[in-house]
Amino acid sequence: MEHTTLAHHLTLAGLLFVAGLSGVLFRRNLLVVYMCLELMLTASTLALVAFSRFNQTMDGAILVFFVITVAAAEVAVGLALIVALFRRRGTVQSNELTTLCD
Repeated sequence: MEHTTLAHHLTLAGLLFVAGLSGVLFRRNLLVVYMCLELMLTASTLALVAFSRFNQTMDGAILVFFVITVAAAEVAVGLALIVALFRRRGTVQSNELTTLCD
């Protein structure tokens, strides 16, 4: 049985980050864009944990707990903003939102 190396973890993190970045660049639905941003954040935390494991320290893993805490608050605020935008404008398509105010 093969052991996973740092390169395996970083490759996976890179693929997840590229998938999230392509979703942010090419999708128009704000909810999907938001999920892709969260995917990019997850990829960066995966890389952080991989480096922490490679260096055999707990520093990166401990930092990930703080990142996850901030991400949970970010999700609550971000979804509230998207819901408020949908209630006000009736759409969450980014190409239909051209001005900041009515």
